[in-house]
Amino acid sequence: MLETKARLSTVDPVWRRVSEEAEEAIRNEPLLGGLIHSGLLHHATMERALAYRFSLKLASGEMSEQMLREIADRAYETDPGLGAAARSDLMAVYERDPACHRFLQPILFFKGYQAIQAYRVGHWLWENGRTDLAYFVQMRVSEVFGVDIHPAARVGKGIMIDHAHSIVIGETAVVGDNVSMLHSVTLGGTGKEDGDRHPKIGDGVLIGAGAKVLGNIHVGHCSRIAAGSVVLEDVPHNTTVAGVPARVVGKAGCAQPALTMDQILKAE
Repeated sequence: MLETKARLSTVDPVWRRVSEEAEEAIRNEPLLGGLIHSGLLHHATMERALAYRFSLKLASGEMSEQMLREIADRAYETDPGLGAAARSDLMAVYERDPACHRFLQPILFFKGYQAIQAYRVGHWLWENGRTDLAYFVQMRVSEVFGVDIHPAARVGKGIMIDHAHSIVIGETAVVGDNVSMLHSVTLGGTGKEDGDRHPKIGDGVLIGAGAKVLGNIHVGHCSRIAAGSVVLEDVPHNTTVAGVPARVVGKAGCAQPALTMDQILKAE
């Protein structure tokens, strides 16, 4: 097992760094040794660690930890894109969240990161026709993390959800790559209409706390949505919208607002 870990660490620098940080964390806080060993160091790969975390957090009297672990292991084994997205999301949190100082923090402690990885397993189930089990995962993610993402929604990689309280993403929503959003964001519908009824969020978009984006509308690449805004119409690329209802109030302020996390509107 040690030889296997050593070989894998040479080709997976992200997991190598997580493992190194885990060993240091145990030296600094021995009382967390059991948690860190079972959650990180016991596993040969990041995918195995994520599957363990998925099963540990979502297990209940209705579905055992062992059954959930088998589901997640199967998902990661058959779809390498899940592991790649998990690494991109990890880097997104580390680079954009000033409260994140180590790679191991999101995996062990940040519910936004853990919720999005659990959603990805649920989406894999949905895509493979196991819709009822996908709904179960959605339910448990909502109950455990306070994040409600429909398993049919399509979410890109490099996603950072900060704090993650009360996030809602509807069934036909699409979220591009490298998107950042804060707590209490809703990507929802506007009524009882069926079909394609949820927002389409472009790449590199920054969505502020409490923002509501409603209906089958498009938010252009690298735009900003100010905190507390209610967006009911399309948003052009590289712009900032604010208000209730939201209106264009300026340019995005930089080329990649989701990466800089700059939410301040500057005078032009």
